[in-house]
Amino acid sequence: MTSLRALLADAVDYAGLYPPASVDMHEAVTNYAEYRQSDDAWMLGRFVLPASGLSSFDIEWRHVGEPSGWLSSAVLGENPEDDIALVHAFNDAHHGRVRIDTVEARLTTPGAIARAAAAAQQRLTVFVEIPATADLPSIISAIGESGVGAKIRTGGTTPDAFPRADSIAQVIRRCVAVRVPFKATAGLHHPLRAEYRLTYKTDAPRGMMFGYLNVFLAAGFAVAGIRDDELTRLLEETDAAAIRSNDRGIAWRGHELTIEQVREARQWLRSFGSCSFREPVDELAALDLAS
Repeated sequence: MTSLRALLADAVDYAGLYPPASVDMHEAVTNYAEYRQSDDAWMLGRFVLPASGLSSFDIEWRHVGEPSGWLSSAVLGENPEDDIALVHAFNDAHHGRVRIDTVEARLTTPGAIARAAAAAQQRLTVFVEIPATADLPSIISAIGESGVGAKIRTGGTTPDAFPRADSIAQVIRRCVAVRVPFKATAGLHHPLRAEYRLTYKTDAPRGMMFGYLNVFLAAGFAVAGIRDDELTRLLEETDAAAIRSNDRGIAWRGHELTIEQVREARQWLRSFGSCSFREPVDELAALDLAS
């Protein structure tokens, strides 16, 4: 379906190095190489790695045959500007065959955000993670004024790591309103909101996890101007039958998105990080969303 592909193309940034999967660099790079060759590659976004792991990544990338066209996102550490310099050096050395075009960082002050933006030199897209305790209007405004993007943390490996749905709705609404691109990360392995195990351990605690389909649709309906309470309700939607998709657009409980609105939403919500690629892809394929 054209509208569903428009909503989710290149959406899954593969973060297998991170919990709860936490695979090693060799396995993560091998997995990503395989995913790029699969029929589901249309949903595959960037390879996510820590900036401190660039040397290890380079070794494993060469091990799988130095494939061209790879895009990656580097998570910055405690010295963001130094890490950005490492990213520039990596890109210069690889002449576009593999390229880090995005960096992600936890930055808590307007000054730190501005310094990272300056270091990126408009050669990298910077996503700044929004602290859970942040004053949303001010931090998102600071992010927008620096010309960078925002990063929403939508969960984790413990129940208390998951924010409230209305909090996520506020971030989405604000980013769309002030035209700040954003990405999501953590706790989005599944298309729809439901209770799941929070890690892959058999005795792992369970909790309500957000669905990535809910989040991407919320971005679309924020573009369309849906009310705040409805946006929150959409993020809490658990019934796949409430979502219908065809080549013209996507509908949810009496609300409709045109394919043009879907495409506009993707200008703002760029991707989501997931330590699994197969899980979100296979579960989406199992849903009947056609109208």
